[in-house]
Amino acid sequence: MSLTKNYQGYKSFQYLEKDIDYQHFDLAEEIGRVPSNKVELSSEQETLVEKILKDHILISVHEHLGTFPKDIMETPAYVKEGRMATAFEGLSKSHWDCVFDNLMDGICMIHSKGGWKWSEVIHDLGMRLCDIAHQDFVIHCKTVDDIYKANSEGKVAWVAVMEGAMMIENELDRLDLLYGFGLRSIGITYSESNALGSGLKEERDGGLTAFGKRAVERMNKLGFLIDCSHTGDQTALDTIEHSSKPIILSHIGAKKLWATNRLAPDDVLKACADKGGVIGIEAAPHTTLTPTKRKHNLDAVMEHFEYIKDLVGIDHVTMGPDTLYGDHVGLHGAYTKALSLKASKSQKPGMEYEPVEFVDGLENPTEGSYNIVRWLVKHGYTEDDIAKIMGQNTLRLLKEVWV
Repeated sequence: MSLTKNYQGYKSFQYLEKDIDYQHFDLAEEIGRVPSNKVELSSEQETLVEKILKDHILISVHEHLGTFPKDIMETPAYVKEGRMATAFEGLSKSHWDCVFDNLMDGICMIHSKGGWKWSEVIHDLGMRLCDIAHQDFVIHCKTVDDIYKANSEGKVAWVAVMEGAMMIENELDRLDLLYGFGLRSIGITYSESNALGSGLKEERDGGLTAFGKRAVERMNKLGFLIDCSHTGDQTALDTIEHSSKPIILSHIGAKKLWATNRLAPDDVLKACADKGGVIGIEAAPHTTLTPTKRKHNLDAVMEHFEYIKDLVGIDHVTMGPDTLYGDHVGLHGAYTKALSLKASKSQKPGMEYEPVEFVDGLENPTEGSYNIVRWLVKHGYTEDDIAKIMGQNTLRLLKEVWV
């Protein structure tokens, strides 16, 4: 990446008048919202970090770049307005060259109680694209060439993603429309089942449906990167088998370390890698814990990284921190039911953990972009291996999948 981003100070919707053209909400600080630690390094290690940042492309395969209200309990009203701000300033202080931005998805309830309606997700996507069209720092990324372009110009390649395909209902052509609107990655399900397959919250996983198989075939033809981070295990295995192209598990951890529905068993992780896919490590609050690290922090996240890296090989791992700009823990509290958090965590006796207000070192996409690299350097990973983890593995995957 370029060490200095070409950011001119644009703020979301500054081309409009607040409280005249749209309802204004006080938004969370994009930088320094909470005190969070930076991984300490020696001077020699600092030099290596700077070289990596200068010479290599960094990609996050799963984040949420919308900025949330300072008072997180205002989020339902904020969402209803259908105008999510993008954290341009936060991105400008990050080291990411490319970020996969997952749109409102599970909280996309602009005019319904259940969310995920076709009109709602298109409204959300269109509003974000309108905002991006009025600035010159973020590039709407549709091809691998756009990632290289962003890297060379000191900008950020923004990839539009939806975590589940609920909104297509039984209409395959809606996949074509989403691709035409610039979406480039889509999940099969988001925790709850849909016409394609079973979500992770189901007690019985029926696997990929006949319609789901047709949808996967269409996604392959269009050039979508398919994600199975929120599917049931059998649905994930069926998708991997049926897809003619490798898939991604963009934000996940190892169920072997922390036995919740939200994380993946070894057979799913191996199947993804064996087909050429890539696995991004999750860092949202209270997800990637371990028996020895029951307070969620960077070390707990990286224990999942190392377990999966040892299981499938370093060519198939990357980072999908799943962080955002605002009170992530508070957001989970406000949307527990909509995000299927109780079902996805499925906490059992003996899996008690220490709650945190934020994940120290990974509080938002900006922090993750530098602390992960610093952690890898501190723990003796080579420049070549870090380049693979932080971007090259994903670039290889995208060159196979995107058209």
